[in-house]
Amino acid sequence: MQVHQHSDEQEFVSAVYRGRPIATLNRFGRWHVYLDHVFQHKVVFETAEEALAWLMHRVDQHFPARLH
Repeated sequence: MQVHQHSDEQEFVSAVYRGRPIATLNRFGRWHVYLDHVFQHKVVFETAEEALAWLMHRVDQHFPARLH
């Protein structure tokens, strides 16, 4: 897993889970997620753990990344 610290207010974490790229981005205390390099704009999480659990569930259930 790669962690990139951009500033005191942003943190980006990326990994590959079961062959699919996933990532979380902390922006001003809110966690955003990327699945298959696609930003999932309809979901925002309060914690990194919630964001990661959501991503892992999506991969485990074979959900496709939404493009819109």
